[in-house]
Amino acid sequence: MIETDDSLSGKSKAYKEQPRLYSNVETDNLTDIELNLLTEAIYAYRGFDFRDYARESLQRRVFNLMELEGLATISALQEKVLHEKSVMERFLLAMSINVTDMFRDPETFLIFREKVIPILRTYPSIRIWHAGCSTGEEVYSLAILLEEEHLIDKTQIYATDINEAVLKTAKQGVYPLSVMQGYTNNYMKAGGKRAFSEYYHASHEHIIFKPSLRDRVVFARHNLVSDASFNEFNVIFCRNVMIYFNENLQNRVNELIYNSLCRFGVLVLGSNESVDFSPRATSYKNIDQSNCIYQRVS
Repeated sequence: MIETDDSLSGKSKAYKEQPRLYSNVETDNLTDIELNLLTEAIYAYRGFDFRDYARESLQRRVFNLMELEGLATISALQEKVLHEKSVMERFLLAMSINVTDMFRDPETFLIFREKVIPILRTYPSIRIWHAGCSTGEEVYSLAILLEEEHLIDKTQIYATDINEAVLKTAKQGVYPLSVMQGYTNNYMKAGGKRAFSEYYHASHEHIIFKPSLRDRVVFARHNLVSDASFNEFNVIFCRNVMIYFNENLQNRVNELIYNSLCRFGVLVLGSNESVDFSPRATSYKNIDQSNCIYQRVS
């Protein structure tokens, strides 16, 4: 039978009405391939290593960024990330963990005040590393706590993050006035000893922390995944960062932290994080297990 133009156009129409669909397995495989290519390319060209980020979290953040950028495929995102610096910065921002508050998890800061401050009083000088500091709220929380315990003058805080945009906010110490009521409540629950308003002044719809708090902090870019240790610390805060890493990457970061913490130094993790199953588990003792505060003992 010879197909007429009409029959061909009918078949063409049928094809359009019933397009071939990739199976879920094929789609998942393609997504994995594209994610692998994206993270390998960023690591090779930019030096940022996202290859061992928890897959679900990585995929979700990449898809969110694709939507914001108006892109249909991961491959299209890869091209823009490699060729446009502004898109690379937005990618880093998307990968950063930027959910934070003043005195977040107030009980952790209360226990730190009660159990860690007595340890810090024994040191002639104190070095603290706040890794993954995001926009800086917890850094200023720590500075306030140390001022109230009369330790701020002998303390140097190093606050680091992978992303320059959040570090810029942290350096400025400027936050919306609208959040101060919640922050004040957290401060009181954390054992605050003064009026919280003593630490900032209001300007229009924002508050600015007093310069003496910022003076004790060095803000700098640091990549926990690929950068080395840069000092020895009495305290390391690394809260709610490693929950986004797979086991391999968690072990690498735990090793970096161990090598950066002095003996009898204190490690403070997030509420869903632990050293208990890391290769260095036996090198720590619990100061307060429920608040994930540990002390290096070997």
